[in-house]
Amino acid sequence: MLGYYPVRVLPSKTAILPVNPKFLPRTDDEKEMVSRTVYCTNIDKKVTEEDVKIFFQQLCGKVSRLRLLGDYVHSTCIAFVEFAQAESAILALNYSGMVLGALPIRVSPSKTPVRPRSPRVMSN
Repeated sequence: MLGYYPVRVLPSKTAILPVNPKFLPRTDDEKEMVSRTVYCTNIDKKVTEEDVKIFFQQLCGKVSRLRLLGDYVHSTCIAFVEFAQAESAILALNYSGMVLGALPIRVSPSKTPVRPRSPRVMSN
């Protein structure tokens, strides 16, 4: 019981892993970027990067950078959304549970900045 309400505890459906230290902010600029960034999970695989951008821009404000990530193992995608203003990121946290595509998304503060994609090095 918590107060007057019964609490039910279940195993998580998603693993909670520690963040790889190499992804954490290294500079003051990156720390500032993190304050404007949210981590979004449970994104429908049919949703595009442009769909995510439009969704957050209409509700929260200008998106300056976005990275949508998915693979063949998981049934959903994740996104890192960096806004132009920290206030927009704070506002975005209120939209956890809203449906994007066919699924309710989860929005959390990000611990890592959205870094530019590094070019892949081809080895012979």
